[in-house]
Amino acid sequence: MTGRLTRRPTALSEEDRAALKDVPARRPELDTASEHVRAFGEFLSDRLGATLPTWINAVDASQLPGLTNVALHLLCDLGTVTAELTLHWSSGGTEGAANRTKRIKGQLHG
Repeated sequence: MTGRLTRRPTALSEEDRAALKDVPARRPELDTASEHVRAFGEFLSDRLGATLPTWINAVDASQLPGLTNVALHLLCDLGTVTAELTLHWSSGGTEGAANRTKRIKGQLHG
């Protein structure tokens, strides 16, 4: 079920779509979780970081334990998370070089 909830709707097979349509009748909280997870996926793919506080409030109001914890932890560093979900550049190369240097330094000091 997690795979069905987290995949893009266009990537789902007909069988997966049919299974997801049965979810609200069996587990209403899964339907709510699905909506929140899909909205977060849109933030990641469409760079919608500015709308993150609205999403966090909606998740908090839903009181789904796992998602609420994630949402509230995002508040701890909201500026950084918003920038990451908004800006098109990445510091991955710099972070990789820093980690590589630390690893070599650790090997030298044995």
